Amino acid sequence: MPHQEQPLVLIVDDDKAVRDALHELLESVGIDAVRYASPRDLLAADREDRPGCLILDVRMPGGSGLDLQHRLVSARDAKPIIFLTGHGDIPMSVEAMKAGAVDFLTKPVRDQTLLDAVSTGIARDRARRAERRVTDQLLDRHASLTPREREVLRHVARGRLNKQVAYDLAISEVTVKLHRGNVMRKMDAATIGELIRAWEMIAPHLPA
Repeated sequence: MPHQEQPLVLIVDDDKAVRDALHELLESVGIDAVRYASPRDLLAADREDRPGCLILDVRMPGGSGLDLQHRLVSARDAKPIIFLTGHGDIPMSVEAMKAGAVDFLTKPVRDQTLLDAVSTGIARDRARRAERRVTDQLLDRHASLTPREREVLRHVARGRLNKQVAYDLAISEVTVKLHRGNVMRKMDAATIGELIRAWEMIAPHLPA
């Protein structure tokens, strides 16, 4: 496996003993890990772009783990997070899970329970990264469309018929068919269904 695809777990905890114990556990099963003493240290670090997850304490000096989670989500840096805390409560765990956390574990935690959560987090991140690669490819293909072809794509993705698109854009139905064929070829879509699925993946990343 190329180095850039090997899992990397980021540990954020203000307790050095906890950081070291988690690092040792992960290294014992062949998973690379990097330790940070605070959310500030994590945000300031030059992090490697590798699949993985965060093991994050909830209460730390200089910012809570939940605050860091919200900040990462807002920045679209949604690396899967496993919360590990000695001070958790139900409202806190509900908030974390609603924001996309993999798990919310309390200290002390069984090694296997933590490793299972890490495995889930890594798998989730691999899937996210694979989807992002596909989305990036589709966005590149979309960029190759002409302005008119993009208009046709938007209408086709909404389920509009050729004659309806022709009316909306004040062009002939033959011209719509021509543009639609070009769109499908450039987007590498064999069917309208594939074209619609491609649009659904890229639409959130396009200007409104």
